[in-house]
Amino acid sequence: MSATELTALLLFCTAMSFSPGPNNTLATALAANLGLRRALGFCLAVPMGWTLLMLISGLGLGALVLGVPVLRWGVKLVGVAYMLWLAWKLVGAAELSEADQARLNVTFLQGVGLQFVNIKAWMLALTLTAGWVVNAAGQPSANPGERLAIICVLMALFAFTSNFTYALMGSLLRQWLAQGSRLRWFNRALAAVLVLTAVWMLTV
Repeated sequence: MSATELTALLLFCTAMSFSPGPNNTLATALAANLGLRRALGFCLAVPMGWTLLMLISGLGLGALVLGVPVLRWGVKLVGVAYMLWLAWKLVGAAELSEADQARLNVTFLQGVGLQFVNIKAWMLALTLTAGWVVNAAGQPSANPGERLAIICVLMALFAFTSNFTYALMGSLLRQWLAQGSRLRWFNRALAAVLVLTAVWMLTV
């Protein structure tokens, strides 16, 4: 992979990883409500799920999912339903004492699975596959396996770093949010972001 390609890849990964989305929103919400330690599992689940998704896409299944309308809409609808359910859970937590595992809890496996019902993640994986795995500077690549491995490692690092950064910000706000009704409105704002993301997923 040339220096120009690697630079473009790093810039692309940075923009896509650190821009607000369902993963970053959930990492922030979990850390703000439950603490950084409880959010760490989700921060580790995202790169795990993303790596599996990227491998699947690199093997050609990403194009199948996005190319077959039934599969594409299936991913969309399941992802939208899951995000709306998470938003509803988030709205119900108005105090730190209410944000227990029964109300706001995303397990490691759920964090991994969330990547597979995020249509944005599928589109990102397909873009990386088409732009950097099977192609090299506009020409068919001679080493797609090696390039796929590089991208998986880079994206896993970016996925963890971005989610941990958002979780850290959420945990730093934890004590401030514990006062009055701040947490209620904070959770409602994050729930609104999840709802808007769900609506956006239906349009792509």
